[in-house]
Amino acid sequence: MSLGQHLVELRRRFIIAVIALVVGMVIAYVLTDWIIWAMTEPIRIVAEKRGESALVSLMYPTITGPFDLRLRISFVVGIILSAPVWLWQLWAFLVPGLTRKEIRYTVGFVCAAVPLFFAGCFVGWWVMPHIVEIMASFSAEGAANWYDAKYYYDFVFKLVVVVGISFVLPVFLVALNLAGVMSGKAILKGWRVAVIVTVAFAGLATPAADIVSMLMLAGILIVLFFAAAGLSMLFDRRRDKRAAAGLTP
Repeated sequence: MSLGQHLVELRRRFIIAVIALVVGMVIAYVLTDWIIWAMTEPIRIVAEKRGESALVSLMYPTITGPFDLRLRISFVVGIILSAPVWLWQLWAFLVPGLTRKEIRYTVGFVCAAVPLFFAGCFVGWWVMPHIVEIMASFSAEGAANWYDAKYYYDFVFKLVVVVGISFVLPVFLVALNLAGVMSGKAILKGWRVAVIVTVAFAGLATPAADIVSMLMLAGILIVLFFAAAGLSMLFDRRRDKRAAAGLTP
């Protein structure tokens, strides 16, 4: 295909991805009431515990705040809902330029990364209410807890996405091993640094007072790191055997 044909193909697939995103946003907008209700559950728990429901609530500081919040939620959730479509369009555009071996590695990477990402998002969503409740417990007696809607939304979705991405990082280590950039032994050799970084990340992602959530998050990430190192070492051993037999790795 010529450059012009590639650009036409890219435009066609981009339009399909945008249409899917718009459809996903429409569906997400219908679900915003349920999403906002689920997001604000920790606020209602705090209000119930303190017995001051009028002083613990979500606040919209601007006239257009409620509509803006719904649009933000619709966009993010729309991206997630339409992910199968736009990921397929991106994949279909790139596949002609990949070798059979690269295609096999890419499919394996996607099949491993997607479930791990959603598992991380689930853990982030599970940790989020504990953070809100514990942070609210530090409020002085009689103080009002009014949570800015935009800030609260950013806090929830950034936490969920960051934890989700952190669960995918071990897959990148395996991908680097398959690409020949890092050996399994090199990955395993850095376990001390990995543990320190993981614990530090878990401490930043969870409040200092919530030791249980921090240890659980750190423990899951450490297990994933060692799983990635072990899998990389297995791949190295298989490549060494194939090389010794005179076969192509």
